[in-house]
Amino acid sequence: MNNVKSVFSIKDLENLTGIKAHTIRIWEKRYQVLEPMRTETNIRLYNIENLQKLLNITLLHKHGYKISNISKLSEDKIPQLVNDIISDKSFKNHAISSFKMAMMNFDQVLFLNTYDKLLSEKSFREIFADILIPLLIEIGSLWQTNTISISHEHFITYLVKQKLLINTEKIQYQQNTKNDTIFVLYLPKNEIHDLGLMYLNYEIQLHGYKTIYLGENVPTSSLQDVKKYFNNITYLCYMTVEPNPSAINDYVNEIKTEILTDNSNFWMIGRMVKNVEPKLINEKITIFTSIEDVAKYL
Repeated sequence: MNNVKSVFSIKDLENLTGIKAHTIRIWEKRYQVLEPMRTETNIRLYNIENLQKLLNITLLHKHGYKISNISKLSEDKIPQLVNDIISDKSFKNHAISSFKMAMMNFDQVLFLNTYDKLLSEKSFREIFADILIPLLIEIGSLWQTNTISISHEHFITYLVKQKLLINTEKIQYQQNTKNDTIFVLYLPKNEIHDLGLMYLNYEIQLHGYKTIYLGENVPTSSLQDVKKYFNNITYLCYMTVEPNPSAINDYVNEIKTEILTDNSNFWMIGRMVKNVEPKLINEKITIFTSIEDVAKYL
Protein backbone atom coordinates (compact mmCIF):
# COMPACT_ATOMS: atom_id res chain seq x y z
CA MET A 1 0.00 0.00 0.00
CA ASN A 2 1.33 3.50 -0.88
CA ASN A 3 2.10 5.82 2.01
CA VAL A 4 0.98 9.42 1.58
CA LYS A 5 4.00 11.67 1.90
CA SER A 6 3.73 14.57 4.37
CA VAL A 7 7.41 14.92 5.26
CA PHE A 8 9.97 15.79 2.60
CA SER A 9 13.70 15.61 2.13
CA ILE A 10 15.68 18.55 0.81
CA LYS A 11 15.91 16.69 -2.50
CA ASP A 12 12.10 16.50 -2.59
CA LEU A 13 11.94 20.28 -2.14
CA GLU A 14 14.42 20.73 -4.97
CA ASN A 15 12.27 18.55 -7.25
CA LEU A 16 9.03 20.31 -6.30
CA THR A 17 10.26 23.93 -6.41
CA GLY A 18 13.15 23.90 -8.86
CA ILE A 19 15.46 25.48 -6.24
CA LYS A 20 18.74 23.62 -5.88
CA ALA A 21 19.33 21.89 -2.53
CA HIS A 22 22.58 23.84 -2.12
CA THR A 23 20.68 27.13 -2.48
CA ILE A 24 18.01 26.01 0.00
CA ARG A 25 20.73 25.24 2.56
CA ILE A 26 22.26 28.69 2.05
CA TRP A 27 18.88 30.41 2.42
CA GLU A 28 18.27 28.50 5.63
CA LYS A 29 21.64 29.17 7.17
CA ARG A 30 22.02 32.79 6.14
CA TYR A 31 18.41 34.01 6.21
CA GLN A 32 16.46 31.45 8.26
CA VAL A 33 13.67 31.34 5.68
CA LEU A 34 12.83 27.74 6.63
CA GLU A 35 12.98 25.83 9.87
CA PRO A 36 13.47 22.17 9.02
CA MET A 37 13.10 19.32 11.41
CA ARG A 38 16.15 17.18 12.06
CA THR A 39 16.59 13.45 12.44
CA GLU A 40 18.85 11.93 15.07
CA THR A 41 21.57 11.86 12.42
CA ASN A 42 20.98 15.58 11.66
CA ILE A 43 19.27 15.06 8.28
CA ARG A 44 16.90 17.85 7.25
CA LEU A 45 13.19 17.05 6.95
CA TYR A 46 10.43 19.45 5.87
CA ASN A 47 6.67 19.55 6.37
CA ILE A 48 3.96 20.70 3.97
CA GLU A 49 4.07 24.25 5.40
CA ASN A 50 7.76 24.48 4.53
CA LEU A 51 6.96 23.41 0.98
CA GLN A 52 4.18 26.00 0.61
CA LYS A 53 6.44 28.76 1.95
CA LEU A 54 9.31 27.83 -0.35
CA LEU A 55 7.01 27.80 -3.41
CA ASN A 56 5.87 31.33 -2.50
CA ILE A 57 9.43 32.49 -1.86
CA THR A 58 10.46 31.08 -5.22
CA LEU A 59 7.79 33.12 -7.01
CA LEU A 60 8.80 36.32 -5.20
CA HIS A 61 12.47 35.68 -5.94
CA LYS A 62 11.72 35.22 -9.66
CA HIS A 63 9.99 38.63 -9.62
CA GLY A 64 13.04 40.47 -8.34
CA TYR A 65 12.62 40.27 -4.58
CA LYS A 66 15.95 39.74 -2.84
CA ILE A 67 16.04 36.78 -0.51
CA SER A 68 17.44 39.05 2.22
CA ASN A 69 14.30 41.19 2.02
CA ILE A 70 11.94 38.22 1.79
CA SER A 71 13.45 36.79 4.97
CA LYS A 72 12.37 39.89 6.89
CA LEU A 73 8.72 39.55 5.92
CA SER A 74 6.15 38.16 8.33
CA GLU A 75 4.61 34.74 7.67
CA ASP A 76 1.31 36.24 6.47
CA LYS A 77 2.95 38.94 4.33
CA ILE A 78 4.60 36.51 1.92
CA PRO A 79 1.35 35.00 0.52
CA GLN A 80 -0.15 38.51 0.36
CA LEU A 81 2.70 39.69 -1.84
CA VAL A 82 2.36 36.62 -4.02
CA ASN A 83 -1.29 37.44 -4.65
CA ASP A 84 -0.43 41.08 -5.39
CA ILE A 85 2.15 40.32 -8.07
CA ILE A 86 0.25 37.61 -9.95
CA SER A 87 -0.18 38.71 -13.56
CA ASP A 88 -0.93 37.03 -16.88
CA LYS A 89 2.78 36.41 -17.30
CA SER A 90 3.39 34.94 -13.88
CA PHE A 91 0.11 33.18 -13.23
CA LYS A 92 1.23 30.07 -15.10
CA ASN A 93 3.96 29.35 -12.55
CA HIS A 94 1.68 30.26 -9.65
CA ALA A 95 -1.12 28.04 -10.98
CA ILE A 96 1.21 25.08 -11.38
CA SER A 97 2.46 25.63 -7.82
CA SER A 98 -1.13 25.80 -6.56
CA PHE A 99 -2.04 22.60 -8.41
CA LYS A 100 1.00 20.89 -6.88
CA MET A 101 -0.04 22.02 -3.41
CA ALA A 102 -3.57 20.76 -4.08
CA MET A 103 -2.05 17.42 -5.04
CA MET A 104 0.23 17.21 -2.00
CA ASN A 105 -2.64 18.07 0.38
CA PHE A 106 -5.32 16.12 -1.54
CA ASP A 107 -7.13 19.46 -1.63
CA GLN A 108 -9.90 19.32 -4.23
CA VAL A 109 -11.18 22.80 -3.36
CA LEU A 110 -7.77 24.38 -4.03
CA PHE A 111 -7.61 22.60 -7.39
CA LEU A 112 -11.09 23.82 -8.37
CA ASN A 113 -10.50 27.39 -7.20
CA THR A 114 -7.22 27.58 -9.09
CA TYR A 115 -8.86 26.15 -12.21
CA ASP A 116 -11.79 28.60 -11.98
CA LYS A 117 -9.35 31.51 -11.67
CA LEU A 118 -7.55 30.32 -14.79
CA LEU A 119 -10.84 29.86 -16.65
CA SER A 120 -11.77 33.49 -15.99
CA GLU A 121 -8.72 34.54 -18.02
CA LYS A 122 -8.05 31.68 -20.47
CA SER A 123 -9.88 29.16 -22.61
CA PHE A 124 -9.89 25.49 -21.66
CA ARG A 125 -7.55 24.74 -24.59
CA GLU A 126 -5.07 27.33 -23.31
CA ILE A 127 -5.28 25.98 -19.76
CA PHE A 128 -4.67 22.43 -20.92
CA ALA A 129 -1.81 23.28 -23.31
CA ASP A 130 -0.05 25.95 -21.25
CA ILE A 131 -0.57 24.67 -17.72
CA LEU A 132 -2.03 21.17 -17.36
CA ILE A 133 0.28 19.44 -19.84
CA PRO A 134 3.44 20.93 -18.23
CA LEU A 135 1.98 20.05 -14.82
CA LEU A 136 1.36 16.43 -15.80
CA ILE A 137 4.84 16.12 -17.32
CA GLU A 138 6.33 17.45 -14.10
CA ILE A 139 4.18 15.10 -12.03
CA GLY A 140 5.53 12.19 -14.06
CA SER A 141 9.06 13.24 -13.16
CA LEU A 142 8.14 13.70 -9.49
CA TRP A 143 6.70 10.19 -9.40
CA GLN A 144 9.80 8.72 -11.04
CA THR A 145 12.05 10.38 -8.44
CA ASN A 146 9.80 9.09 -5.63
CA THR A 147 8.96 12.64 -4.56
CA ILE A 148 5.24 11.89 -4.73
CA SER A 149 3.25 8.68 -4.37
CA ILE A 150 0.91 7.00 -6.82
CA SER A 151 -1.93 8.25 -4.62
CA HIS A 152 -0.93 11.85 -5.37
CA GLU A 153 -0.66 11.17 -9.09
CA HIS A 154 -4.02 9.42 -9.29
CA PHE A 155 -5.74 12.18 -7.29
CA ILE A 156 -4.62 15.01 -9.57
CA THR A 157 -5.06 12.98 -12.78
CA TYR A 158 -8.68 12.21 -11.88
CA LEU A 159 -9.43 15.92 -11.40
CA VAL A 160 -7.88 16.76 -14.77
CA LYS A 161 -9.90 13.99 -16.44
CA GLN A 162 -13.04 15.37 -14.81
CA LYS A 163 -12.46 18.75 -16.44
CA LEU A 164 -11.78 17.07 -19.77
CA LEU A 165 -15.06 15.17 -19.63
CA ILE A 166 -17.04 18.28 -18.69
CA ASN A 167 -15.60 20.30 -21.58
CA THR A 168 -15.98 17.43 -24.04
CA GLU A 169 -19.64 17.05 -23.13
CA LYS A 170 -20.23 20.74 -23.84
CA ILE A 171 -19.13 20.44 -27.45
CA GLN A 172 -20.92 17.12 -28.00
CA TYR A 173 -24.20 19.04 -28.10
CA GLN A 174 -22.93 21.00 -31.10
CA GLN A 175 -23.60 19.69 -34.58
CA ASN A 176 -20.65 18.10 -36.38
CA THR A 177 -19.74 20.38 -39.29
CA LYS A 178 -17.28 18.03 -41.01
CA ASN A 179 -18.88 14.78 -42.06
CA ASP A 180 -16.19 13.59 -44.45
CA THR A 181 -14.21 11.72 -41.78
CA ILE A 182 -15.03 9.84 -38.59
CA PHE A 183 -12.27 9.48 -36.02
CA VAL A 184 -12.03 6.28 -33.99
CA LEU A 185 -9.84 6.87 -30.94
CA TYR A 186 -8.45 4.00 -28.91
CA LEU A 187 -5.57 2.57 -26.89
CA PRO A 188 -4.11 -0.76 -28.04
CA LYS A 189 -4.31 -3.93 -26.00
CA ASN A 190 -2.77 -3.67 -22.50
CA GLU A 191 -2.47 0.13 -22.80
CA ILE A 192 -4.27 2.09 -20.07
CA HIS A 193 -2.77 5.61 -20.21
CA ASP A 194 -5.79 7.45 -21.57
CA LEU A 195 -5.40 11.11 -20.60
CA GLY A 196 -3.75 12.18 -23.87
CA LEU A 197 -6.35 10.28 -25.89
CA MET A 198 -9.14 11.95 -23.93
CA TYR A 199 -7.77 15.37 -24.79
CA LEU A 200 -7.45 14.47 -28.46
CA ASN A 201 -11.10 13.39 -28.41
CA TYR A 202 -11.98 16.87 -27.16
CA GLU A 203 -9.72 18.60 -29.71
CA ILE A 204 -11.01 16.64 -32.70
CA GLN A 205 -14.65 17.26 -31.77
CA LEU A 206 -13.84 20.94 -31.28
CA HIS A 207 -12.68 21.00 -34.91
CA GLY A 208 -16.13 19.76 -36.00
CA TYR A 209 -15.48 16.06 -36.56
CA LYS A 210 -17.48 13.14 -35.23
CA THR A 211 -15.51 10.82 -32.93
CA ILE A 212 -16.03 7.32 -31.62
CA TYR A 213 -14.06 6.96 -28.40
CA LEU A 214 -13.27 3.33 -27.61
CA GLY A 215 -10.84 3.99 -24.77
CA GLU A 216 -8.27 1.66 -23.29
CA ASN A 217 -7.18 -1.91 -23.98
CA VAL A 218 -8.87 -2.31 -27.39
CA PRO A 219 -8.13 -5.48 -29.40
CA THR A 220 -7.90 -5.34 -33.18
CA SER A 221 -11.12 -7.33 -33.48
CA SER A 222 -13.06 -4.41 -31.99
CA LEU A 223 -11.79 -2.17 -34.77
CA GLN A 224 -13.19 -4.69 -37.22
CA ASP A 225 -16.61 -4.23 -35.61
CA VAL A 226 -16.51 -0.44 -36.08
CA LYS A 227 -15.44 -0.82 -39.70
CA LYS A 228 -18.75 -2.55 -40.46
CA TYR A 229 -20.74 0.58 -39.63
CA PHE A 230 -18.74 3.49 -41.03
CA ASN A 231 -16.73 4.58 -44.06
CA ASN A 232 -13.95 7.17 -44.23
CA ILE A 233 -12.53 6.27 -40.84
CA THR A 234 -9.33 7.68 -39.38
CA TYR A 235 -8.13 5.42 -36.58
CA LEU A 236 -6.11 7.27 -33.94
CA CYS A 237 -4.03 5.08 -31.64
CA TYR A 238 -2.15 6.44 -28.60
CA MET A 239 0.88 4.25 -27.75
CA THR A 240 2.53 5.18 -24.46
CA VAL A 241 3.92 1.82 -23.35
CA GLU A 242 2.21 -0.65 -25.70
CA PRO A 243 2.81 -2.25 -28.12
CA ASN A 244 6.36 -2.70 -26.81
CA PRO A 245 9.33 -2.08 -29.15
CA SER A 246 9.61 -5.73 -30.15
CA ALA A 247 5.93 -5.96 -31.12
CA ILE A 248 5.00 -2.58 -32.53
CA ASN A 249 6.03 -3.24 -36.14
CA ASP A 250 3.99 -6.44 -36.24
CA TYR A 251 1.08 -4.45 -34.83
CA VAL A 252 1.33 -1.79 -37.54
CA ASN A 253 1.44 -4.53 -40.18
CA GLU A 254 -1.66 -6.10 -38.63
CA ILE A 255 -3.50 -2.77 -38.83
CA LYS A 256 -2.44 -2.35 -42.47
CA THR A 257 -3.62 -5.78 -43.57
CA GLU A 258 -6.72 -6.31 -41.42
CA ILE A 259 -8.16 -2.84 -40.73
CA LEU A 260 -7.19 -0.26 -43.33
CA THR A 261 -9.24 0.08 -46.48
CA ASP A 262 -9.19 2.50 -49.39
CA ASN A 263 -11.34 4.89 -47.35
CA SER A 264 -9.48 4.75 -44.03
CA ASN A 265 -6.29 6.06 -42.43
CA PHE A 266 -4.23 5.24 -39.38
CA TRP A 267 -2.69 7.85 -37.07
CA MET A 268 -0.22 7.00 -34.31
CA ILE A 269 1.04 9.06 -31.39
CA GLY A 270 2.89 8.33 -28.15
CA ARG A 271 6.34 7.30 -26.93
CA MET A 272 6.30 3.93 -28.68
CA VAL A 273 5.93 5.34 -32.21
CA LYS A 274 9.67 6.07 -32.33
CA ASN A 275 10.15 2.31 -32.73
CA VAL A 276 8.10 2.05 -35.94
CA GLU A 277 10.21 1.17 -38.98
CA PRO A 278 10.06 3.95 -41.62
CA LYS A 279 9.42 1.43 -44.39
CA LEU A 280 5.98 0.71 -42.85
CA ILE A 281 4.83 4.29 -43.29
CA ASN A 282 2.81 5.15 -46.38
CA GLU A 283 0.21 7.71 -47.46
CA LYS A 284 -2.42 6.10 -45.23
CA ILE A 285 -0.31 5.95 -42.06
CA THR A 286 0.80 9.07 -40.18
CA ILE A 287 3.01 9.39 -37.10
CA PHE A 288 2.64 12.39 -34.78
CA THR A 289 5.21 13.39 -32.18
CA SER A 290 2.93 15.50 -29.98
CA ILE A 291 -0.68 16.42 -29.24
CA GLU A 292 0.06 19.90 -30.57
CA ASP A 293 1.06 18.41 -33.93
CA VAL A 294 -2.27 16.59 -34.21
CA ALA A 295 -4.18 19.77 -33.39
CA LYS A 296 -2.29 21.71 -36.07
CA TYR A 297 -2.86 18.95 -38.63
CA LEU A 298 -6.61 19.08 -38.08
